[in-house]
This record gives sequence, C-alpha cells and structure tokens, in this order.
Amino acid sequence: MLAAPRVDDDELQMKEYQREYFDFLDDGKEQSIYINKISDMIQQQGRRLVVNINDLRKDKPSRALSLMKNSSKEIISFQRALKELVEQLDSEFGRDKDFYIGFEGSFGAKHVTPRSLSARNLNNLICLEGIVTKCSLVRPKVTKSVHYCPATKKSMERMYTDLTSLEAYPSSGAYPVKDEEGNPLETEYGKCTYQNHQTVTLQEMPEKAPAGQLPRSIDIICDNNLVDKCKPGDRVQVIGTYRCLPSKQAGFSSCTFRTIVICNNIKCMNTDDHPTLSAGDISKIKRFSQQKRGNIFEILARSLAPSIHGHEYIKKAVLCLLLGGVEKVLENGTRLRGDINVMLIGDPSTAKSQVLRYVLNSAPRAIATTGRGTSGVGLTAAITTDKDSGERRLEAGAMVLADRGIVCIDEFDKMSDIDRTAIHEVMEQGRVTISKAGIHAKLNARCSVLAAANPVYGRYDEYKNPMDNIGMQDSLLSRFDLLFVVLDVMDPENDARIAEFVLRMHRYRNPGEQDGEPIRIDGDVDNLATYEDKEEEEEMEVYVKHDNLLHGQKKNTQKLCSLQFLRKYIHVAKNMSPVLTREAAETISNEYAKLRTTDNLGNKSKTLPITARALETLIRLSTAHAKARMSKTVERTDAEAAVELVNFAYFKETLKKTKRKKDRDGDGDSEEDDEDDPFRFDEKDRKRPRTQTDQSETRETEETMEAEEQNPAPPADSNTAPSGGVTEEKLEAFKKFIHEIFSSGHNIEQVSLDKILEEVNLAGSRPDPFDEDEVMECINKMMEENQVYLDMGTRAVFLI
Repeated sequence: MLAAPRVDDDELQMKEYQREYFDFLDDGKEQSIYINKISDMIQQQGRRLVVNINDLRKDKPSRALSLMKNSSKEIISFQRALKELVEQLDSEFGRDKDFYIGFEGSFGAKHVTPRSLSARNLNNLICLEGIVTKCSLVRPKVTKSVHYCPATKKSMERMYTDLTSLEAYPSSGAYPVKDEEGNPLETEYGKCTYQNHQTVTLQEMPEKAPAGQLPRSIDIICDNNLVDKCKPGDRVQVIGTYRCLPSKQAGFSSCTFRTIVICNNIKCMNTDDHPTLSAGDISKIKRFSQQKRGNIFEILARSLAPSIHGHEYIKKAVLCLLLGGVEKVLENGTRLRGDINVMLIGDPSTAKSQVLRYVLNSAPRAIATTGRGTSGVGLTAAITTDKDSGERRLEAGAMVLADRGIVCIDEFDKMSDIDRTAIHEVMEQGRVTISKAGIHAKLNARCSVLAAANPVYGRYDEYKNPMDNIGMQDSLLSRFDLLFVVLDVMDPENDARIAEFVLRMHRYRNPGEQDGEPIRIDGDVDNLATYEDKEEEEEMEVYVKHDNLLHGQKKNTQKLCSLQFLRKYIHVAKNMSPVLTREAAETISNEYAKLRTTDNLGNKSKTLPITARALETLIRLSTAHAKARMSKTVERTDAEAAVELVNFAYFKETLKKTKRKKDRDGDGDSEEDDEDDPFRFDEKDRKRPRTQTDQSETRETEETMEAEEQNPAPPADSNTAPSGGVTEEKLEAFKKFIHEIFSSGHNIEQVSLDKILEEVNLAGSRPDPFDEDEVMECINKMMEENQVYLDMGTRAVFLI
C-alpha cells in the first residue's frame, strides 16, 4: 500500500523535471540555439540532439547538478521533453519515434579514465577517454514485438528492456508463442521495432597508464546511431552513464558486479587527419612556392628531421615519400600506384630508426611496427573468432589501417621470409586479398612503406657486393623504389661536426624551462572538456627562429622551415596532380635505357635489381619533385633530379666529380650545364657567379610563364573556350559569383565546394547552367591566376 504513492511521487517529480527541460530547449524568445538545432535535426531526419552541459549549468544549475549525480532519471525526462517539443514543431515526424539526448562540454571531476573509475561514479554522467581496442558486430536488438492471434483475430504488443536500457526494468527476452488462453500467436515482423546494438571495448591511453602496470579497459554499450562511430585504434571521448550489471551463476548472484558505460555521445579525437588551413596559411604557402631565391625542394628536405645531421639524399627521399606520386587507374582496372616505398639498410647507430620516428610523428596517418613483433598476418589481415557470437570475422592489419598513409617497419631484416612474402601484393597492388575460412574479401591498403634494416652480417661488409650484404629476394627488393646503404664512415672531420651537432642538441632547452622541471609528454591530454580551445592557436611561422645555442654561431646557416608549416605545405602539395611534359618523358626514357644497359654490362655494383619498375620509380620521383614546387607539369629539371636520386640510391653515385671537372676546365659551357641540372644536391659546390646566373635565368623564365598565364591568347570566337572548356563569358560570370559569395558574410575565409555546386545555378536565371566539370575547370583557372585555392582533402575553396 505504501509503494503506490511513491510511484506517483516519482512520476510527478519526473514530469516536473520534464517541464524544466522543455523550458530549457524552448529558447525561441532568447538565443534560439536549441530551437534551431532541433529544426535542423528534423530537416535531416535525425533523432539525437547534442546538448552542451555548460549551457544547462547557466540556465538550470540545479538540473545540471542532478544530471551529473543521477543521470538515468534526468536523461529520461530530458528525452521526453525533446519528444514533446518535436511533436509541437512537426507532429508527423515526431509520431511513433523515440528521440535521444547526447552531451558535450566540461565535466570537471567526472572526466575520467578506465583506471580512475570507481564505485562513487555509479549512475553518474561521466566523460571517459581511451583507445578503442575492439568493436563487436552491429546486431539488431528488439524493443517492441507485435503478435497476431488467428483464433481470436486480435493483436498484442510486448515491450522489451534490459539492464543496458535507461529504464532498467528487465522483461522476458522470449517471444510469446501462445496467449493466455493457449491459442498460438504469429509474429508480425514488419510491425516489430528493432534498434542497432554494439559493444565497444575502451582501453586506457598508454601515456596515462602508470609505469610498469597493464592498461585497464571497460565495455561501452552503443545503440541506434552511435554504432560504427569509431574503429579500433581511434582515440575517443565517450560520454555516458556508468552502471553495474548483476551477474548470476547457477541461480545465485555474486557480490561482485560487471560494470559498463551506456553511451549517449562519442567524439573522436583523431579523425581529422588533415591540418586546419586558413586564408593566411594558403597565402604563405603560395608565396613560399613562388619564391625566386633558393631551391624549394632542398629547403623542404633540409627542414625534415632537423635533429639528424647529414643524410641529405635520405631526407630528399623521405620528402618524396611524404608527397607521393600520382595514382592512376586505367580503364581495364589496372592500378598504377603513386605510393613511394623506401628502405634504409646499413650499420648500427646511423639514425635509421630516428628517421622512422620523425615520419611517424609528422605524417598525418602513420603506423609503426617492428620486424620481430610483427607477422605477415598482422601486417595484412587475419581471420578471428568472435567470443560473443562464435562467428568468424575479419580483422585488419597494420597496412590496412594505414590506408592512404605510411607504414614504418623497423628491424625489417628480423622478419621471417614467409612474413615478408605476405606484403608483396600490398606494396605493388595496394590491396589485400583474403580467401580463408569461407571469407573472400579485398581490402584496400594503399600505403607507402618506409623500412629500416641491418645487413646480413650485422655491419656492412665492404668486401662483398651490396646484394650479398642485403640478403633479400629480388622479388621483394624490386618493389622498393629507393634503397639507401647507410655506412658508418670513420672520418675525423665529419665525426667532429656530428659531435658538435649532438652536443648542441643536448645543451639546448626550451625557453621558460626551469631547473629540475620534469619534461611534460603530451601535455594536452588533461584537457577536461570534449572540445578544443581554438582561440589559443598562434599564427603559423614559415621559418624556425635562429638560436645560437641550438643552430650554432655561424651567421650563414641555412633557414629551416617550421614543422607546422611543413605539415601544411605537404598537405597542400599532395593535392597537386602534375602532368608529364614531352621533355621530361624523353629524359626519363633515355635514363631508364642507360640504367638497363649498365645493369646488362655488369660493370657496377647495385643495391636494387633494375627492372621495369625502375621506370615507374623515375616517374613517381619526378612527380613528387614537381609537387614540391607546386607545379602542374613535370619539367625536365624534375626528371633530372629524380635521376640523380636514383643514381645515388642504386650505385652510390653523385654528380660532384663531373661538376668539379667542368669548373676546372673553365670553358663557356658551364652555364648551359647548370641550366640542364639546376637542382644539385651539394650546396658546397655552388659558386657565386653561377648561382646568380641561374637565379636570373630562372627569374626570367618564371616571369615569362606568369605573363603567359595572365595574358592568354584571345580565342577566335568569344563564345568558344580556348581549349574546348568553358567560355570566357561563363568564366567571368563564375568569378563574379565567387566574389559575391565571399563578400556575402563577415570574415568568410572558406566556402565548401558542395555549397558552390548547389548555389552557382541559383545566383541568376542563366539559359546555360554550370555543370560540375565546368565548375571544376573555372576553379582550376582561378587557381592558375592565384585567386582561389581548392583543398581536395576537405573540399574547401579559399579566397587568396
């Protein structure tokens, strides 16, 4: 008799909560923040509204406090208020649908990790940080079933809830087969309601785990539109209710309980592989790519891994690897890869692993593995058995997870031959083909490989040829574009320079660092909010400021680009698609024929077998060199730079001796020789008269090209495009439309390409509307004139 009034009191209390939450959401008379969000949700046919808990603290502080401590009742009332408001705005859309609330914002003491969860957090709203280690399959879970009885001609409904539901009133999970009178029932499957259900395992971040202890993990329950929001390897923030589940064994429940988190919002912390670009960043990148002073390719390569002394050619190869070539898919389905694979093999303590570490920390998507702890299945894909369902499932390996990225394999020589054979298909075809356990699948693995290895004998034996020192199969070596033999040469002068460089690195300390202050590793992981503060982002610096303690006392030290600028420049340059010119194609063809002839004669020791893949290597390296210059065409100079890089990697040859001989001869052909090969890799061999001549010739050539681009020849007919594209009239109309769309709002720096495609034909009633190809051609012409820039990664157009 005493329980009924308590239920009534609970219902009245929840209705009071619902009224307060309804007032909070119905903010049309004030800022109209959540009314607009709900209208957008209805327009997009969505069913989950994300609420910032900071807004709730300002408007309803008592509700926010109660929400953090007793989240289940509060969220139920909040979702009922949302459904009531949706039904008022759109009664047809809100009928017979459930709507859900997700949270974001600052959680303070409730911002926890799997290790810091304890009993005091039960039934609280928490924000959990970690790494996703396992995702189960997405399965349907019934929430309502409808049954029909042919004997009585009646229908009945049954609702289903379990302990993972917010309203934790467990019901029988068995379908009813008979009604109360024993008549058989038929299930109306078309009228039943199901929801998606998935279990995600979240593990503690390695940088937050105490030293010497294993990381802890917890299960996350995801329902409805939260399934497949993350994948294994993602760093996420999960907002949800912390709850315990009783466990029964042989009809008795133990005193220990299994704990889970019922999720209401997931925010991925590392989904954005692309750096954030502003209009100022684009203009700085454009100015840097068009500078007349210095070789852009050498400046960028010199700025890679500034803590490593020397290795000029290896840094240039790594720059080409980061930029990549141009991938082509032919009409018959053949794929010509644009990924560049590089191997470093040589003596110990020659900074091979440090190069891999730099690429791992600077590339937007990179995965590191080691040879001894990696199998061929771990690199490609594996067939595993799901513990929950017992079914076979496919798990991706490192090279599949690094699709469109880089795989760094250290200790490559420690892998067995069987495991190394597994990556043959990936390195050339860019995919993994699986035919095991009844599963036939093809997975994309379009990634570049950067490998480091030691010779067969531990150290490089100079009395044996390179192929005997490397000790790997030609079928594997031919898939690497470049292979560098790194030797520990004993030279007193060079050793003194390396010692001075290393000592400067150890003596240097960051400005403001106090004596005895511990080094902070990943200091931004303690951000107790679900969003980043973007106001603190500083302006991007192109060059690193000179520091006498770090860079030495010499005033003529060469400038180095900052890491932030380097990342953004490489991201922009990767979107370029240069086209081979006839001169570059002839140069590549002639040099490839020379390489094959040299290999046939057998006069030189080589590090790689010279096959037909060497021709594609020359094309890829030339394309990457053109991307570094932000050029739309691959010129002869790009091909010659690629040839020099290949000669050094294959035969350890440089053009140093040839150029010194020409300087001693003193004939008048030195300027012409320099014009043929302006991208020389040795800064010491440059002389002042020759450099000035080269700069003047390069400046005249670029000014001529700019004049030709800015003053194209007039077409024969004003209504016909010069090269069969858009007409001049449509181009001017498109430029006017772009100017209007950027000047329509205050401080607009970028506009999405999809918005331009939607609104370009709405600006006016044109008899000949723009199609997508014409829009792209107009944008390309405006990019040639340095008026706009298109970032294909984010599909955003910037005004320069």
